[in-house]
Amino acid sequence: MCSSDLPPKAAFDPNAIHFIFMKVVGGEVAPAAALAPKCSPIGMPPKKVGEDIQKATKDWRGIKVEVEIKVQNKQCEVRVMDTAGPLILKALKEPARDRKKTKNIVHTGKITMDQVIEIAKKMRPKSFAAEFKGTVKEVLGTAVSVGCSIDGKSPKDVQKQIDNGEVDVAE
Repeated sequence: MCSSDLPPKAAFDPNAIHFIFMKVVGGEVAPAAALAPKCSPIGMPPKKVGEDIQKATKDWRGIKVEVEIKVQNKQCEVRVMDTAGPLILKALKEPARDRKKTKNIVHTGKITMDQVIEIAKKMRPKSFAAEFKGTVKEVLGTAVSVGCSIDGKSPKDVQKQIDNGEVDVAE
């Protein structure tokens, strides 16, 4: 095969915007091995992207968060995406832990119904629920998975109270 048979190489477009979505541990440099397959095709050095992720997620130290990396003109902009799990863990205000030493941690703290509603307001644009009440119930379902309680009650009990109309959740 001679060089004339090869398709022309695409020119670098400085105005093109690329998005990379990935889950990383907050406050830590993302491993270059995980970043390389995503960064190399768009010409970004994985080490630099990892350091940018570390700076952007320093408030989420030790918690796995979803990040959106916007790359334009070889500059990257990292944004932490709101997901229910990390928001609940942050609301629990647990001390930072070393995830290499502490394994299988159980989150037995309590959060208030007001905190659940605040989290649901942040989650509303991403929610598939028709009403705000459904978004609150999605957050309560995540609270079940995390293992925390809402005002001393089980999240499942709070969901039943919302269904029965005992608890009013207004946006």
